Amino acid sequence: MQISSLFKSNLVRILLFGALAVGVVLASSALLPPGYDWEGNYRRASLAMFSGKSPYTVEPFFAPPWSLLPLWPFAILPVSIGRAALFWVSLIALAFTGHRLGARPLGIAIFILSPPVIHCLLNANIEWIPLLGFVLPPQVGLLLVTAKPQTGFAVALFWIAQAWRKGGVREILRISWPLLITFLLSLLLYGPWPLRLREVMPIAKDFNASFWPYTLPVGGALIVASLRKREIRWAMGASPCLSPYVLFHTWSAALVALVPATTELFVTVIGLWVLVALRASSGVS
Repeated sequence: MQISSLFKSNLVRILLFGALAVGVVLASSALLPPGYDWEGNYRRASLAMFSGKSPYTVEPFFAPPWSLLPLWPFAILPVSIGRAALFWVSLIALAFTGHRLGARPLGIAIFILSPPVIHCLLNANIEWIPLLGFVLPPQVGLLLVTAKPQTGFAVALFWIAQAWRKGGVREILRISWPLLITFLLSLLLYGPWPLRLREVMPIAKDFNASFWPYTLPVGGALIVASLRKREIRWAMGASPCLSPYVLFHTWSAALVALVPATTELFVTVIGLWVLVALRASSGVS
């Protein structure tokens, strides 16, 4: 086959795929429910940052500012279309994370259909960002897992410990310099924004799905196990256990560690759906 013919063939495939993707997004925009977390929080904060303002002028935004950078392409679209595009990107990112962790197609499907992931997709939250960071190199992964510290800070600790074992301070700086530079720039641009994290608990107490401090021993054990066994999957479930504030979909970080074990994942997801049904039948909001 000539190069020109090959190029034309690939170009046609790309155009067809692009047209299909646009069609799916447009159709989804009319069918998906409004994404509360997207429309009420992340989209508004992304637009503020995109226009040169501080995202912290938007209430109730408290996340690190670099969590908004991947969201700009969605924020500048019309609300319903941006929400639909974010839905599909989230779905693909979560499926890719499961694949990279060794899940079979059935395991990926079970994970996507789990209550925490469904909760995340329906509310249009950004749990896909830290979960995607779990399976990327630490230089990039550290930026993503710290986009939502309550989801991924234990994985960050795991990477730092591994770097120390490998090459001490020099190796730690090698993997963390993108995060360090980004953090310093964020302080220059937006001031001491981490202090705003103290305001999270009073505002979000009605949505808190943390079992802190009762899960502290579990989280501690998971971190110790990850460091002793040098296995990142143990660290994935530690962050929600150690965080005093998490939303329900944050627990997808613990669930994703099970995706290679299809049977165990299935039993866990069935148990979660039973809990959701019991909570719904009891009338608890």
